[in-house]
Amino acid sequence: MKSSKLFVVLLGFALLVVMCGPAFTAEKTAKDTIILKGNPMGGVKFMHTAHAKDRKIKCETCHHASKPEKPATAKEQACSECHTKVAVAPMKTTYKLAFHDAMAKKGTCIDCHTAENAKGKKAPTKCTECHQKANV
Repeated sequence: MKSSKLFVVLLGFALLVVMCGPAFTAEKTAKDTIILKGNPMGGVKFMHTAHAKDRKIKCETCHHASKPEKPATAKEQACSECHTKVAVAPMKTTYKLAFHDAMAKKGTCIDCHTAENAKGKKAPTKCTECHQKANV
């Protein structure tokens, strides 16, 4: 009798793991993947670990120091907390310009991707390689 109860408990636990396992995996991935939204061409999927750990890019490259005009409320904040669609004083840089200029010729993301390509690596530099309608 004890073995049948143990079997039922283990079976229940196994079903719980099988049913909830994907949710835990998706949650872990979701925390690492940031979707930068707001562009009509589509959102940009940014994989934080791929940039910070795999490519060893320093945090300060994107999370710049707080400005006296608009002090940070946390060590690392979302870009959109300060950079908005339309720059609101004291900010001078819009959300889009925080990443690249209107023609995507210069800016935080595109400068780094261009430099990596010059070293023979493959980083996306065309609009649709980053901006995708699927990234809602």
